[in-house]
Amino acid sequence: MSLTTKPAKTAAEQPKTVATRPKTIAKPAATPDDRTDVVIVGAGPAGLFAALALHSAGLGAVIAAGPRRAGLDQRTSALLDGSVKALATLGVWPDIADQAAPLRVMRLVDDTGRLIRAPLFEGRSDEIGLDAFGYNIANADLNAGLRAAVDRAGIPVVDEAVTSVAIGSEGVAATLVSGRILSARLVAGADGRESIVRRTAGIETVETRYPQTAVTANFGHSRPHDDISTEFHTRTGPFTLVPLPGQRSSLVCVVTPDDAARMLALDDAAFSREIERRSQAILGKVTVEPGRGRFDLSVVTPKRFGVFRAALIGEAAHVVPPIGAQGLNLGLRDGAALADCLADVLASGADIGGEAAMDAYDRARRADIVSRSLAIHALNRSLLSDFMPVHGLRGLGLWLMDQVGPLRRAFMREGLQPGHAQPRLMRGEMPDHAA
Repeated sequence: MSLTTKPAKTAAEQPKTVATRPKTIAKPAATPDDRTDVVIVGAGPAGLFAALALHSAGLGAVIAAGPRRAGLDQRTSALLDGSVKALATLGVWPDIADQAAPLRVMRLVDDTGRLIRAPLFEGRSDEIGLDAFGYNIANADLNAGLRAAVDRAGIPVVDEAVTSVAIGSEGVAATLVSGRILSARLVAGADGRESIVRRTAGIETVETRYPQTAVTANFGHSRPHDDISTEFHTRTGPFTLVPLPGQRSSLVCVVTPDDAARMLALDDAAFSREIERRSQAILGKVTVEPGRGRFDLSVVTPKRFGVFRAALIGEAAHVVPPIGAQGLNLGLRDGAALADCLADVLASGADIGGEAAMDAYDRARRADIVSRSLAIHALNRSLLSDFMPVHGLRGLGLWLMDQVGPLRRAFMREGLQPGHAQPRLMRGEMPDHAA
């Protein structure tokens, strides 16, 4: 495991330290074709959601989507309660609810085989007054629902990649492959872990890499899942089974890179048997579906989440391991928090891309992102560690949460939402401008 500070760079550049505030330019090289309040680079779930959130706050947005992803995308996302409330508030949830499976029980199983093992933990959503902790949905279905809502709202989407972003004293200009230029007062980077927006804005990152790889897949099974999400804690990381509609589930299996390569090389029948073995056959006979994924694990945190005329959203703002269903939920909170900040700035008549606005956004996201990243890092390290006292502390913590009601409920609530103030959309409220 390594901890490095990684400055943003192009493939042709060597690492270098850059200023937090990007160098300004007098004006774009060409006359902008399109002008709006915010250009969003990236049309994944985080980018589409951010566009809807900004629209609800009375701000104009245009999305530069880039080329469509090739190949079969079978990834899923567990949307926690606050994210579902936000999607319902924006009118997206009714269109996709039937394609999602509720998560009503959260089960943690210590499968490390070590001398000191944590007890079985099962938390139920009705203990904290919820019908479900959240809902698991295929990313393709979520994206389709968000894109339909974006189209209904009349938010422009340009299916072209951004080749460069220019940040100036009065605004930003995003140049597309065709030469078309999108101009705005602010650029929001929802363009992933290799974000061109983050690189242009000169924002450095801190990265922790793990000796782990996540293997993902969807599969059918002969026994019902009963709306139970099960996370086996193993010596190499979590092995997680998350319900999908019907007798189907999604898998996230964290193993060593060599083990991942071996698993991905198995044929469908052998891979299905591997899932059955690792899951202790709790879902019966397994039939894997087409489309497997592989993701090397790391935590990447930028030193700033917003700088002059640039804000980061989704994986441009944070990369975390697939533990505790935090990744996309953090990304949706990014978009909701940006809408809150810009709605407040808009009401005051100040510059939505100015330093004060971006300082407010940075403060709004820092505690949530950093605390979640640290918690995931600590849990992951506790599984990889061979230091026996660490196992004892983890086991004691789970035993206390299982036995002490207030602690148990606090743990479940904190897993769903941050203890500090949530964005308005996550509370089921529109940003002030649209209230």
